[in-house]
Amino acid sequence: MFDMAGTTVRDNDEVLMCFSQACRQEGLSANDKRLNALMGVSKLEVFQRLWREELGEFAPLKIIAEKSRDSFQTFRGILEHYYSSHSVEPTGGALEVFEWLRKRDIKIALNTGFYRMVTNIILDKLGWSAGLNAAYIGGVGSIIDFSIASDEVPQGRPAPYMIERAMKAFSIENPNQVVKIGDTPVDLGEGRNAGCIASLAVVNGTHSREELEVFDNDGLLGSIIELPEWLETRGLVKNP
Repeated sequence: MFDMAGTTVRDNDEVLMCFSQACRQEGLSANDKRLNALMGVSKLEVFQRLWREELGEFAPLKIIAEKSRDSFQTFRGILEHYYSSHSVEPTGGALEVFEWLRKRDIKIALNTGFYRMVTNIILDKLGWSAGLNAAYIGGVGSIIDFSIASDEVPQGRPAPYMIERAMKAFSIENPNQVVKIGDTPVDLGEGRNAGCIASLAVVNGTHSREELEVFDNDGLLGSIIELPEWLETRGLVKNP
């Protein structure tokens, strides 16, 4: 189970930029450091947390909910315009790692803090939506085998629901058959909460090694290209 932006999809701080712009428009005082700490979290939940911090713990829940929805809609417009009008590229080594996994009959699933509309824009631009059916499950010749977005489950990361949905799609009952890899603290937490055999993160995404090493993890990789060797040295894969 791979994260998208920052792990398999090149991240040039686009999401942070869009969040910052939305916060300025909506009157939120969150700085870039605070926003980056929330990367990987469901985007609506980000605004719920920010407005709770902005207005204080005793603010009426109705007001927080209303402001969060309004801010999220502002963010959606900014984000969708950005991804629709700019190129999208995979991270260095992502396609090579996908090919390595396919040769070993290992399923490739993607999850994200994005909602489905933006997820589809990104998948379409990369050509990764080819071969996916209406349930976003791949088949023969598809580049990925499964896609799940944060608005398709009851709660986003670090809750385990997206991983559990992927497991169900492939009739996998034992989370020891799943490895999670992302680039944020909530990615690591998601892998742990799902009971994955390993919860890993790359340090060339939105968070540095120093930022990630304080969180419970099974390994921090320089980039996704190091994943095959990590799996091989631990006997988690069989050669084709």
